[in-house]
Amino acid sequence: MFARIVEFIRKLEKKEEFVKKIRNEVLPLLKEQKGFLELLPFFPENKTEKVITITLWMEKWDVEKYEREAYPKVEEILKPYLVTPVTFKHYTVETTLCERFVETLAA
Repeated sequence: MFARIVEFIRKLEKKEEFVKKIRNEVLPLLKEQKGFLELLPFFPENKTEKVITITLWMEKWDVEKYEREAYPKVEEILKPYLVTPVTFKHYTVETTLCERFVETLAA
């Protein structure tokens, strides 16, 4: 399993609109991508801190294909709601340490 961790600061006054865009436009695009498993958004309690989202993927090449083919559209959808540019990093998920989570995803 592979994770793509994204960080950015969003415009504070547009949270509801931002969440609606993710639910109605970004999530459907993600669900169309081969290997996509889940989106985990984390909104900070301190509103001036970065939002963190984690997307989980079956394989690294699934993420790479998404970044080439679909992410530019996602970036355009989110751009009006962002204060800072999006930064992202890739991580391998050590599934032997999160067995219950992996079982839940497989169910």
